[in-house]
Amino acid sequence: MVQREIYLKKLRQLKDQNIIKVITGIRRSGKSTLLKIFKTELISNGVSSKNIIFLNFEERENLNFTDWTELYDEIIKNVNINNNYYIFLDEVQLINDFEKLINSLYTKKNIDLYITGSNAYLLSSELATLLTGRYISINIQPYSFKEYLLANDEEKNTDKLFRKYLNESSFPEAVTLSKKNKDLVNDYLQSIYETVIIKDIAQRYKLRNIHNLHRVISFVFNSIGSYVSPTNIAKELNKNSQKHISHNTIIKYLDFLIQSYILYVAPRYDIKGKELLTTNEKYYVVDLGLRNITATNKYDTDLGHKLENIVYFELFRRGGKVYVGKHNDKEIDFVVQKSNNEREYYQVAFTVNDEKTFKREMAAFKRINDNYPKYLLTLDYDNANIDGIQKLNVIDWLIL
Repeated sequence: MVQREIYLKKLRQLKDQNIIKVITGIRRSGKSTLLKIFKTELISNGVSSKNIIFLNFEERENLNFTDWTELYDEIIKNVNINNNYYIFLDEVQLINDFEKLINSLYTKKNIDLYITGSNAYLLSSELATLLTGRYISINIQPYSFKEYLLANDEEKNTDKLFRKYLNESSFPEAVTLSKKNKDLVNDYLQSIYETVIIKDIAQRYKLRNIHNLHRVISFVFNSIGSYVSPTNIAKELNKNSQKHISHNTIIKYLDFLIQSYILYVAPRYDIKGKELLTTNEKYYVVDLGLRNITATNKYDTDLGHKLENIVYFELFRRGGKVYVGKHNDKEIDFVVQKSNNEREYYQVAFTVNDEKTFKREMAAFKRINDNYPKYLLTLDYDNANIDGIQKLNVIDWLIL
């Protein structure tokens, strides 16, 4: 079992703080496992197992809890007012009026509350209004490359593993399955895809035309790292098609996919004008293996965009707001705005051994006149400082 240190560190820091810990992310990204690891850690540090209540609402024995008041009463009857308790509610959005349950438990000062959910409805619902300023959200994704190495510690060839990471799934269970039977991995990914699309989106939003949703997903999956807008998606999908899809429908579908954590968006930022632009964002898919269930994705193709997808999520994990940048007529792959008001710039390229490519990537940096750090990430092996710009091997950077 891989210790998800980047997330565990946050939970340790928040332990016993009067704030609700909300762990979000796509289904099967490891939220339940993270809570179980943290529970084990609490026990090893002296917390009695009697003082930990762990309920997973996808488990059969908990399906009978449909009314929040009944569940609240069941929890409270096991809580002694003179002791501290740690309560874990896994996939809590499955409980009717879960917001009221969480709010009621939060009022108990001897309860340290941790909840998980697989769609952003958890934080876009009444809960966010009820608990403004009283919760912290921890967003969890499939394995980072550093975690992927730990999960494949029997393989010592890092370059070989990175090639797999570029092309295959990093969902924890998919990584485990790939060691036993690779044929099962696509079935597993298909089940995740269908559950998110059908259960989290189609049923929840009462969609009648799921075919159009699949078309939008396929288009965006094949456009990671490219500027897209609802207008150009509609234009492309309506070419030579009798099934028309409107601009407004695409806006809704993209929002549904973001709410379900299958897609993440990087808004476009004008570095010189210091403002967000409203057109041509970039979208990134939470797991590159999910692209493998679309017919157009092939192994070892589109590697530059896949590399950009990996870098986006690593920047996201390391903290700060991640944008794609514009500076006059040049594009910067990523602008990261840190919480301390610092900023970082990143260019990503599979290789810059070609002089033309090297000059293009560097030219975008050289017009930016501030002194914030600038990084050029590639799969080339030579790390160097070029006029203050750090050229780094992306694998070295990922395992820092």
